[in-house]
Parts: sequence; C-alpha cells; structure tokens
Amino acid sequence: MLAGIALPVICAQAQVEQTESEYELEGLEVIGTRVPLSPQHSVRMVQVLTRQQIAATAAQSVNDLLKLVAGVDVRQRGAYGVQTDIGVNGGTSDQLTVLLNGVNISNSHTGHLTMDLPVSVDDIERIEVLEGGASRVYGSSAFSGAINIVTRHSQDDNLGVSLSGGSFGTAAAGAHLNLGNRQVFNRFSGGYARSDGGSDNSDFNKGNFFMNGGYNSSDVDIKWQAGVSTMNYGANTFYSAAYNNQYEDNRRYMAAISAETKGRVHLMPSLYWNRSLDHYLLFRDNPSAYENFHQLNVYGANLNAYVDWSLGKTAFGAEVRSEGILSNNLGKPMEESEYVKVPGHPSHYTNSDNRTNISYFLEHDLLWDNVTVSLGLLANMNSALDYRFRLYPGVDISWRPAGGWKLYASFNQALRMPTFTDLYYKSPTINGNVGLKPEKSTDYTVGAQYSSPAFQAKVKAFYRRGTDMIDWVKFNAEDSYHSANFNLNNYGVELSSTVNFQEMWGANSFLKQLNVSYAYIYQSRRDDKTIYRSNYALDYLKNKLVVSLNHRVAGKLEAQWDVRVQHRNGSFELYTAGKPSGTLTPYGTVGLLDLKLQWVEKTYSLYVQGNNLTNHKYYDLGNVQQPGFWFMAGVKKMFAL
Repeated sequence: MLAGIALPVICAQAQVEQTESEYELEGLEVIGTRVPLSPQHSVRMVQVLTRQQIAATAAQSVNDLLKLVAGVDVRQRGAYGVQTDIGVNGGTSDQLTVLLNGVNISNSHTGHLTMDLPVSVDDIERIEVLEGGASRVYGSSAFSGAINIVTRHSQDDNLGVSLSGGSFGTAAAGAHLNLGNRQVFNRFSGGYARSDGGSDNSDFNKGNFFMNGGYNSSDVDIKWQAGVSTMNYGANTFYSAAYNNQYEDNRRYMAAISAETKGRVHLMPSLYWNRSLDHYLLFRDNPSAYENFHQLNVYGANLNAYVDWSLGKTAFGAEVRSEGILSNNLGKPMEESEYVKVPGHPSHYTNSDNRTNISYFLEHDLLWDNVTVSLGLLANMNSALDYRFRLYPGVDISWRPAGGWKLYASFNQALRMPTFTDLYYKSPTINGNVGLKPEKSTDYTVGAQYSSPAFQAKVKAFYRRGTDMIDWVKFNAEDSYHSANFNLNNYGVELSSTVNFQEMWGANSFLKQLNVSYAYIYQSRRDDKTIYRSNYALDYLKNKLVVSLNHRVAGKLEAQWDVRVQHRNGSFELYTAGKPSGTLTPYGTVGLLDLKLQWVEKTYSLYVQGNNLTNHKYYDLGNVQQPGFWFMAGVKKMFAL
C-alpha cells in the first residue's frame, strides 16, 4: 500500500453513504515506505483526496479528481476519463506508476492506456498521490511518482444505484452491492456511460465491472480484487493531427490476491495479472485501410516481509514482473507458424516481445520521538537490458519539532524502461527507436508541514536530475515524430493550505472548507540537441493554481466551487483540414470554473453540476480543443438489505 499524510478534512460526508461502515479519518495514515508507520513517524509528503472531498466535487472520473491536485498534470482528449494522460511533477504519463489497492496496474504498452480503470468515482474511498521518485518502495517504474486508488468496502449489506445525464447526449448508470460481515466482505460494482462528445470525434461508450473483497482472522488477512473495463471512442488526433477520424476499441482485465500474516514477523505475498486489448483504427469508417492490434499481458508475484525489533522496523522482499506484448506492429517479427489469432477478429498478431523484471529490496526505519529516518535500497534487473542488477538507493527523513510542525527531506534514485510503443511503433507519422536507453533520475525533495484542527499548510521544493529522458520529438517542421533520449532537469515548488471553518465556527458554519494549492515547475535541458517541437515531456504545466470552496446554501443543499488556473509550457503545430500550418501555437494560460450543488438525505442525494462554467475553449493536447460548458444532473439512492 501507498502511504502518506492524510489531510484532516471536515467537508461533510454525504449522508446517503453513511449506511456503510466508515473508519475514523483521523486514524487514516498513508506512508511512502515499505512498512506501515504511525502518523507520528511518517516520512513522505503525500497528497490525499478523501472520500468526503470526492463526494463534494463535480468529478465524473478519477482523472477529473486528479485535476484538483496542484502537482498533477491531466491532459485529456475526451471527457469521463477517456483518452487521458496523467503526469506528476512535470513527468509524462509513461513515468507514473498507478496502483489499484496497492497493485501495480501501469501499462507498459503505452501510458496512454494506464488510466483505463474498472472503477467509478463512487467506488473510491481515497486517492493517494506520492510525488517524486519512489523506485525503492514501488519498483523501478515509480519514476516521477505514484498514484494509489483505494476502493471502498463495507461490513454492512446494502445496495446503491445511480443515474445521471446531461450535455452532448451524455448518460450514465451505475450500481454497487455490498455483502459482508466482520470476517468476510465483498463489494460488486458496475457502470455504463456514453456521450456524443463535446468536441470533434470525441464520442464514447464505456463500461466497467469491479469486485473486491476480503477475509479477516486473528492469524491472517486476505484480500482479492478483479475488474473489467471497456472503452470505445473517437480518438481525435490520437497519433497524428493529420487524421482527425481515428478510433480506439479497448478492453482491460485484471485480477489480484494478497495476504498479510499477523504476529511479530509480517509476511505479505501477492499475485496479480493484467491484460489489455487495444484495437486502433486510423480511419474509423474504413478499418482495413490501417489498423493495429495489441495485446499486453502482465504477470506479477511478490513477497514482502517486515519485522519490529529494538532498533526499529526492517522490511525485505522480492518481486518478479513479466511483461509480454502481442501485436501486428510492436515487437519483433514472429515466424508465421507462431502467429496468434486476434480474439474476435480474423487478423493475427505477427510480432511479439517479452521482458522480465526482478527486484529485491531492503529497508530499515529508525524511529525516535521526534525524528524518523527511512533507509532503503532496490536491486533491479531487467531481461531487456544486460541481466545485470542495478542499485537504486533512497533516504527519507522527517523531523517533528513542537507546535504541529513537521519537516521533511528525501533523496531517491529511479530507472524506467521504455514502453513497447517507445521502442517499436511505426506509422507514416511516428517512428519508435529500438536503441532507446532507459530513463534515469535522481530526486531531491525538502518540505515542511503545519497541522492544527482548523488549519493545515504544506510547502515543498524538489529537484530532479534526469538522464536519457524519453520524448517524442520533431527535429524540423517536415519531420515525423521520433522517440529519442535527452537530458532534462526539473525544478519545482508546491504550496497548499486547508482551512476548516467548522472547526473554528462550529458544525453549523455557512462556510465549511477552503483548499488552496499552487505548483510551479521549471525545466532545463542539459544537451545541445535542436528540436522543432516536443510532443510530451516539454509541454509541461509550468504554473497551476487550484482553489476549492465548500459551503452550505440552504437546508441540506451544499455547493462546491472548484477553480483551476494553469499555464502550459510549449506549443503545438496547428492543423487545418488535416494539413499542417507550419506555425506553432502556444498553449498559454486558461482559467476554469466548476460548480456542484447537491441535496443530501439519509438514503438518497440529488445533484446538478456544471463544468467549465465560463465556456472557455482551450487545449490540453495539440489540435484537440476541449469542450466548453458541460452540464450534468443525477440521483443516487441507497437501500439497506
């Protein structure tokens, strides 16, 4: 599990969800170490979006929720979590590790597909965002950060349903069923959404099913999960702005089981499997003209263990992760006798590749009354390199002087293997590079936090020295995009504060909570390669300001206002009627305002919301204009069983 600092949030929990068993928020602790530590001894700064915050926002997907974290860059081609890239601290979507209940579900085919999730917003208990390199904790793929999505469960039997609809022919329905007691619990959930899309060729339909459960005893705790997601969508300019009628048909399957023994020595074995099926069409109305089929299979097994003793806590363990791809484009050509039929299609996979990643780790945590020191080391070997183990150390320190203050410092190193798309993809407009080197980074972070019941504030600064960083670039205006290595440094500062008005003025206060956060990032290259433009790495969010206010309106009617102001570095080549203009258009600065109004009763809630109330048109990605004002309304109902 991820770990970190839970911000105490007094934003009211929707009463419609209170029939489910809730834990005490003050008891929640998420910590960026291999072993669980008490809130007093936490050593990493982690942003946490709680269930209360999630219920209050106008978010329709996990991606929408992450827009409210200042250090997270969300670049989307469509709504409802469709076609979204997530980056942290100026990193790209390929440099982020995403976990579902602590299980790594990152996609080594391409980071574009990592956020295709089998869970909905209503399934989520909290989201934990760890910014900065964390290879010694979450493996080599945790290059620029990690996001852990923790789902809900209950010891009560209940049923929940939801319906919503709004602009651009958008409609969605969902349901969940909780069955359980104090020893065994299961939650089943599913949903479907469709829309005509708010911009050209951005229509979609998507479905998801997710099951998670567990068994608790005095000797061992066991947890399991399985999920399926489907996404079909118009992929406007997905791989090239020269073609605006592209299409994607994606399927994803995942399953995992883990356990933890009780006693002085804790053993934590786990097994997991992820599969993604991707069907890409360059022309959605003429599939045979150009189409790609990809199947990625990931198998993982790990054994973690930790022990408490007189000198602190010591953790050790190992993980094996196998990543294999079948494709008609990615990988090495197979013999015709080895071709594999594409499920549901007459075509065959003609190429393949596979790599195995083996990791061993060791960590020791020194615990004193006001100081914690966490020392860790990851030994990693990848079969796609030279079968040689490489070492990635890390040190995290926290100091807790009196008065609610906590100071942090950390040093961590990380490595990321290129995705299969980085290595192999070939098309008329982009060219992969089988000679790519793995990315390497060294991260330094310092920060401070102040906490009291009514007010919390945090500040941090980071420096990442990146070597052989990967990006897709053009070297001139007439060039195609190439995947290439370059050296890049990232510098950043992030500030955040929370005011809990109900702590100051009582539970009946008109104002409930105010959150303000700001992130600034600056990048500098350390090489002399001249490029015409970058497609990902250099188009980072240089400035991002987020302000969220929650307050009562009348009776049980509440309002949540979310304001985002962001300035994106870089530019894109504007295309007109599929033809390049030859000029670069800066992304510039954009301000966005969202509002959600909801009426909450014990067993049901009603809400209306508007995203982008000012109807501002802007670009997250080149040549994909984001939709303007988007209205939604919905109802949620709970039934006790």
